[in-house]
Amino acid sequence: MTYFETLKRSYTDVDTSKGVDTEQFLEATEGLVKLFDLLGSAAFSVVQNDMNGNIKKIRDRYLSNPTANNTLEELMKNEAPEKKRVATEGLLWLTRGLDFTAQALRRSLSDPAEELNTSFTKAYEQTLKKYHSIIVRPVFALAMKACPYRKDFYEKIGVVNDAAMAQMKAWLEALENIISIIQNVFKANPAYIKGM
Repeated sequence: MTYFETLKRSYTDVDTSKGVDTEQFLEATEGLVKLFDLLGSAAFSVVQNDMNGNIKKIRDRYLSNPTANNTLEELMKNEAPEKKRVATEGLLWLTRGLDFTAQALRRSLSDPAEELNTSFTKAYEQTLKKYHSIIVRPVFALAMKACPYRKDFYEKIGVVNDAAMAQMKAWLEALENIISIIQNVFKANPAYIKGM
């Protein structure tokens, strides 16, 4: 059984037809956070804690009015007039974390000769590094160095044959699509993240 078969919800099952379904997105993202457990290093707890904190901010907002906040787009739009946009800021940071993870996994899939620590380090440099202070950067650098060997990681997540690889690729493509949708909403509505 692959890691992807253990998920409560895969990104491939998140409805994006009328916007990104908030509840389904949160369920899928909770599954992604568990992926860091399989990297087998306590150094990744910083990443997990950050992502879980941002998931909670979005979920709290969603639960305050599930009908009005049923998509991420609606949630951001509804929160935009407020002085403190807690869920929107949480989504901004969560999306950055997801982009980092997706880019690391994409690099790993695209170059089977590249070890995970390199894939994750390069992805970090492309995504999160520019937003992190000089205090946070060394913590992430340590986490990247703690990545397991590529072969061990793929065995741990059960991606050991073509069918499992196809499953991982579909999951990753769906995640990348959702990241792109969210990033485009932020680009089209700079006021959502003004002052963040």
